[in-house]
Amino acid sequence: MAASPVPGGGGAGAVHSSSTSGFAFDSGLEIRTRSVEQTLLPLVSQITTLINHKDNTKKSDKTLQAIQRVGQAVNLAVGRFVKVGEAIANENWDLKEEINIACIEAKQAGETIAALTDVTKSNHVELDGQTTILTDKTGVVQAARLLLSSVTKVLLLADRVVIKQIVTSRNKVLATMERLEKVNSFQEFVQIFSQFGNEMVEFAHLTGDRQNDLKDEKKKASMAVARAVLEKGTMMLLTASKTCLRHPSCDSAHKNKGGVFDRMRVALDKVIEIVTECRPNGETDSSSVSIFTGIKELKLNIEALRENLYFESKENLSAALEVILERVEDFTDSAYTSHEHRERILELSTQARTELQQFISMWMQAQSRKTESAAEELELTVLRVSHSLNELRKELHHTAMQLAADLLKFHADHVVLKALKLTGVEGNLEALAEYACKLSEQKEQLVETCRLLRHVSGTEPLEITCIHAEETFQVTGRQIISAAETLTLHPSSKIAKENLDVFCEAWESQISDMATLLREISDVFEGRRGEKYDHLSLPKPMKNNANLKCLKPDKPDSEEQAQIAKQGLKLALLTSDTDCELEKWEDQENEIARHGRNMSRMAYSLYLFTRGEGPLKTSHDLIHFLEVFAEEGLKLTSNVQSFSKQLKDDDKLLLLLEINKLIPLCHQLQTITKTSVQNKVFLKVDKCITKIRSMMALVVQLLSLCYKLLKKVENNRWVSVTNKDTIDGKT
Repeated sequence: MAASPVPGGGGAGAVHSSSTSGFAFDSGLEIRTRSVEQTLLPLVSQITTLINHKDNTKKSDKTLQAIQRVGQAVNLAVGRFVKVGEAIANENWDLKEEINIACIEAKQAGETIAALTDVTKSNHVELDGQTTILTDKTGVVQAARLLLSSVTKVLLLADRVVIKQIVTSRNKVLATMERLEKVNSFQEFVQIFSQFGNEMVEFAHLTGDRQNDLKDEKKKASMAVARAVLEKGTMMLLTASKTCLRHPSCDSAHKNKGGVFDRMRVALDKVIEIVTECRPNGETDSSSVSIFTGIKELKLNIEALRENLYFESKENLSAALEVILERVEDFTDSAYTSHEHRERILELSTQARTELQQFISMWMQAQSRKTESAAEELELTVLRVSHSLNELRKELHHTAMQLAADLLKFHADHVVLKALKLTGVEGNLEALAEYACKLSEQKEQLVETCRLLRHVSGTEPLEITCIHAEETFQVTGRQIISAAETLTLHPSSKIAKENLDVFCEAWESQISDMATLLREISDVFEGRRGEKYDHLSLPKPMKNNANLKCLKPDKPDSEEQAQIAKQGLKLALLTSDTDCELEKWEDQENEIARHGRNMSRMAYSLYLFTRGEGPLKTSHDLIHFLEVFAEEGLKLTSNVQSFSKQLKDDDKLLLLLEINKLIPLCHQLQTITKTSVQNKVFLKVDKCITKIRSMMALVVQLLSLCYKLLKKVENNRWVSVTNKDTIDGKT
């Protein structure tokens, strides 16, 4: 019986398992949330273990019993899962039939697997003291595929239930908002706003869980932005509505209130767009690609063309660069860009265009000549165009960051906001016009700065944060002016004053958020932080977390604390050595340097943990942190192995010997983090720090060796090309 896919599913994020036995599972259903993925993975692992036993048909009794236990465990787990699925079906009549069909398929597949692995059945004979399985694995493989497909469908249908809950909650919030917008009396407003508050709490809870569950970092950032608008908008809605009720004939009060309701509706629609993945009226994402993203994609296309992985026409490469340079005009056309920065950006833009044309010309020659010297010349042009793009990227980053930092410093004391508040209580309409004009100028500066920062942010989540900041300054600036106008017209109104205070606080809060945004952009640019560090913002464990309960009995005494502190200090010294090695690297985007830097920053966070400081707060945080550290170490070794392919035999052997020391330590660290921690927290922390010290010592050696070998490779290329030029009479 074949399992039919859920409509709308894609294969991009499907759970996949494959092995030499020929078993492969890809449901064709896209897994968009971590909870669904984490529910599936253990089952995939169990079934893979079951199928991937040795192909020899002769089995000992011990092996057969092990196979039977796994088969029974799968069947029992499926049975429990089906009960949950049936309960969900009974509560959701619109999905009941689909869920029940998938549950029946899962149950049948689980029972089939249990039957096929049952050693008590007469499907084997004794031969030379061992049991020979007469059936092949075809039946088990078919049952496994059906099982995983049906379980995936149940999970995705259950996920649709969660989406339906969010949509229903949003509809309730929207309906209550419409009632609030039309209310005419304070008494009625208080009653309806109380209901609105409760509905917003429920909506915030559902969307918060969904945000944490999303796999896509861009969608997660978009959800965070929409939820922030709703959270801050709730207080604005309260004071703006109260001001309108107190001053019903005041146009500025109605304008102020209307702005709040409009922005909250947009945020509510955005949440639904994210969870349902449907855009209203077939709209598409109109936001253009940032300059940094454009440069990154162009460099990848150049690399692919050099390797002849696919044909990229010279027109396409030139067009891609022109699109980037067109966006660079946001910097050169800005009235806030200094003359020095503008001239440097224009110079680097011209250089990038020239270098790309030389690369295209050299690539075409290399295709016709097919000689070693042509390949080496092509390599040099690749290095030159990459260098020119990197220099342009750096200059744009420095320009945007300097402008933003100067602007935040200049407006740190919020003089204009204070003046508007004073003007309001004095009822001075003439002064209001003056300071409203100044705030508008400040708003335009901040909006344009956010636009430039988006181009240099470096990651999609930070790009979304920049867009949010731009929109917030744009909207809040107008709302502050309308709130100030209302207060100026009614200078004795306490409610109007409270309303202006709320909007001014929102502005100050966004200024503070922008300062944080600058630090994050700087961290990404300098390689201190990025997508690899998302685990540092771990959600805080619940108070009833079982892991934390079992950790409480083990509190290190003063001697143990001193030992951990000593270990931490040694680790900090190693991170300094690592950073010194990293400073030598000219290409800070090199994958080896990037993973080394990530490990150094993580190790430093562990040092801070030994002092009771830094982002790691609980033992639960620490354990997850160490798992990611081990993964980062394995990624570093993988990139070093790739680099070793460019080396001669002696150098390659030297490098591989160092790699083979680091890989086992990574695996050992993974093993440590998975063992029981009850009453052994100190021993575990101490053991992990010791292990990481050993790993970081090897990282320092690896970085030093890789840098020397990289320079050797580059020097050989230059010497080879120079000799060729000399022979050709070019020098």
